[in-house]
Amino acid sequence: MHFCPQCTKILSLGRHGDYFAFLGVSRKLNLDEGDLEQRFRTLSRQFHPDYFYNAPPAERRASLERSSYLNDAYRTLRDPAQRVEYLLQLALPRAVEGPEGTGSQQGIPPALLEEVFALNEEIDEIRQLRRSGAPVEAWQTRLERARAPIEAKRRTHESELRQLSARWDQMVDAHAPDSESREVLGALRQRVQERTYISNLLEGIERELAQ
Repeated sequence: MHFCPQCTKILSLGRHGDYFAFLGVSRKLNLDEGDLEQRFRTLSRQFHPDYFYNAPPAERRASLERSSYLNDAYRTLRDPAQRVEYLLQLALPRAVEGPEGTGSQQGIPPALLEEVFALNEEIDEIRQLRRSGAPVEAWQTRLERARAPIEAKRRTHESELRQLSARWDQMVDAHAPDSESREVLGALRQRVQERTYISNLLEGIERELAQ
């Protein structure tokens, strides 16, 4: 509820729930982007500070608060990657940690960690090869060869994320019990953590290729 049903005045942000509730959508991972944008534009017009220029200070402040929160909500939910991370933050607090976070390697498959270490060593060797004046073709070929399996892993990983997202949405519609929901959320959390490692690997290779 954004406006008082009795006096129609804009309400202070207060206990606003979450981004999904604020925009009036279910906690799903596959959202209709057109519908989401329409909701954003409608609320953006309603909250715009220009409409409250002559309003009392409390209402002007409320319009600014809601406009700012609306922008944050839309920016997060319109991006599929940020959307799943935000859902995990709501449902599993402290669930999403990057490679630099405390305990970030918990739940990461040992095989993936081994690939990370091996590829980092490979990149170090290629970097030394480049600095030694080796022909460009020599070290670029090694980088391309190292990138191929990581790209394949990324594609497989994204497919798994889509499947889990669809399963989560089905559970939301079916009002599945918490035990089943947490199982899917746990799998999503692991995929998000793995995605960070995979993305970092590919970014490292791209940086070297750009040298």
